[in-house]
Amino acid sequence: MKSSNLGYPRIGEQREWKKALESFWAGELAENDLVKQMEQIRNRHLQKQQEKEIDLIPVNDFTFYDHMLDMAVMFGLVPKRYDYDGGPVSLATYFAMARGNESAVAGEMTKWFTTNYHYIVPEFGDRQPAVTVNKPLLAYLAAKETLGLQGKPVIVGPYTFVKLSKGYAPDDFHKTIEQIVPLYKQVLQELELHGVEWVQIDEPAFVMETTDQDLQVIARVYQELSQALPHLKLMLQTYFEAVDWYQELVALPVQGIGLDFVQGVEKNLSNLKKHGFPKDKVLAAGIVDGRNIWRSSLEEKWQLVTSITENVSQDRLWLQPSSSLLHVPVTVERETDLVEEVKKTLAFADEKLGEVQLLVQGFRFGKYIISKQIAENEAALTQLQSSPARNRSEVKQALAELDKTTATRNVPFHERKGIQQEAWKLPLLPTTTIGSFPQTTEVRKARQQFKKGDWSPEQYESFIQEQIKEWIDIQEDIGLDVLVHGEFERTDMVEFFGEKLGGFLFTKNGWVQSYGSRCVKPPVIYGDVEFLAPMTVKESVYAKSLTEKPVKGMLTGPATILNWSFVRDDISRKEVCEQIALALRKEVEELEAAGIHMIQVDEPALREGLPLKPEDRKSYIDWAVSAFRIATSSVQPTTQIHTHMCYCEFHDFIDVISDLDADVISIETSRSHGELVSVFETCTYDKGIGLGVYDIHSPRVPAVGEMENMVTRALDVLPASQFWINPDCGLKTRGSRETILSLKNMVEATRVVRDRLSATSQ
Repeated sequence: MKSSNLGYPRIGEQREWKKALESFWAGELAENDLVKQMEQIRNRHLQKQQEKEIDLIPVNDFTFYDHMLDMAVMFGLVPKRYDYDGGPVSLATYFAMARGNESAVAGEMTKWFTTNYHYIVPEFGDRQPAVTVNKPLLAYLAAKETLGLQGKPVIVGPYTFVKLSKGYAPDDFHKTIEQIVPLYKQVLQELELHGVEWVQIDEPAFVMETTDQDLQVIARVYQELSQALPHLKLMLQTYFEAVDWYQELVALPVQGIGLDFVQGVEKNLSNLKKHGFPKDKVLAAGIVDGRNIWRSSLEEKWQLVTSITENVSQDRLWLQPSSSLLHVPVTVERETDLVEEVKKTLAFADEKLGEVQLLVQGFRFGKYIISKQIAENEAALTQLQSSPARNRSEVKQALAELDKTTATRNVPFHERKGIQQEAWKLPLLPTTTIGSFPQTTEVRKARQQFKKGDWSPEQYESFIQEQIKEWIDIQEDIGLDVLVHGEFERTDMVEFFGEKLGGFLFTKNGWVQSYGSRCVKPPVIYGDVEFLAPMTVKESVYAKSLTEKPVKGMLTGPATILNWSFVRDDISRKEVCEQIALALRKEVEELEAAGIHMIQVDEPALREGLPLKPEDRKSYIDWAVSAFRIATSSVQPTTQIHTHMCYCEFHDFIDVISDLDADVISIETSRSHGELVSVFETCTYDKGIGLGVYDIHSPRVPAVGEMENMVTRALDVLPASQFWINPDCGLKTRGSRETILSLKNMVEATRVVRDRLSATSQ
């Protein structure tokens, strides 16, 4: 039996990766120095896996930004707007594709399956793909030369790569896959020539819906690759769920199959027992959860592996995490402030690899050699389960009393719409923002001084109020119609609420990559969630006192708090989400009672939690939508509920969005270049829509005409009375100057369109 890993977190224990990138982008680090620092970080990650005696260590899982962007660049899929004329892609062009530049917008960004990791969507277009550089080979050779490591190169497979790309007609999907097979063949043949033994080909898209034609193309692709690679072993890796076509999968002409025995455990185990496993293949069994941070029950995992070995001999079995460890923090070792009861039940990337290796050692040499660790493990898990934090009677009683009326507004939208128009008297195409304003160095420094105790609560509150006043004045000067307080007191849209609710705890170094250098530190939901005291009222009321214009209260929705947290795994996610919703309902009521009658409850991660299997989706949608409505349905008809979603495939989700019964939803339309608006050409939607008309993830300032065109395109499909105008997301990561200039252009673009509409009506 061997131990294996699928991928390691890129960011480093102290976020060294993030800091190096941002220093380079700020002009403080030369390109050569960036490359050297990145090499040092990558080598340290490999060394740690060597020290843990992992048998099959991945290489090429490390990236300067995103692994899908790396694939696009390796195949020369650089859109023409970046003035690329072939050959190796420069670092400047690479980062322009990721972040945009003064002359070209960035590539579209969307979520990696059901995770909170964002990837850059490759664009085929008219570009003829060609191998520009063999990145997996360079990674393999570097690890071998520097560390003496016989690494396992990792590459995204052709089916998944094309499935997650854009720029080709839907009918050309299979043709596009076959078009890039020669490129894969070239890359893999070069790996074979240099002595690589195993290559991990990631095909997570295999767990999604597939047609008979898909399966035929997949079979042809891997047959062709197999014939071209007589001495290279291919580990075809799936994760995030089970594959529905197990028999066809294990029959593919590859030397190994990787299956997820965490999220797909029931179906994969059933298939294994029913259909067996080929005697000439290796099974890579993902037995440790690569997506969550709780320690495995070693006894349960022992029993699971024992069950697997009834169909697969130990010499043909690898134990590994269920997915790349990209989605979890690096190590628990630095968490010195956690309550021991909880800390003993946590496992980050390093600890998960330790669990894998421990189980492998037990199966190699006998269970008795790990019996002490198993006993300690079970005692720690039992202690947490009996904790008062997981047994709050008030929370359980409130859940028991939930009924359908709890999640229904007492006045339907078609009546609320007129009531709210009369109450607010907003202009056509009202302008606003999504909520946050730039978190400057000064803001971050003040927060640190407060956390360290260098500032008193009064001193910090005074500073926050200064920031709120400054940006209320800026918003009024720009001419925005509905204002926000700016969220200067918030580090993160989920962490902030978790800090103020019961049932959450926080790590010091539990960072994970969200997109690019943007890292988040997800809260840990370890107990029953309950409302303790008002969380946002003070800042919202203060902002409202400074202006005659409406000010929105800003909350994060229950499904997003759930999906962007590390969630306890002893009860259902539905139950946890309902607990969060009941707590937020009390906060909404507190805001309304304090005179805040526009309340935005953001749900950018609602669709992110959608199960990959179609048969599981209705149940999730039902309880996630219900949770939003539980949180927002107790307000008066004049109170306008807003929500926000970003990077969401709305074409098959518009009915769900309508069911939320929010009065206004803001949506992203910038990176997808207005494609989203086409949804409304075929779908009926009667509620307010906030158009995200510029990309906040890029430092460029969009021109007035650019945003005007986006608004005009939207007016082709829905009346102006339904639209609001806003950026596509919050502005906390942007600089003050670019934010002000962009918002001024947005307001000017709106004025141009309003004037044109006014002239037309006359």
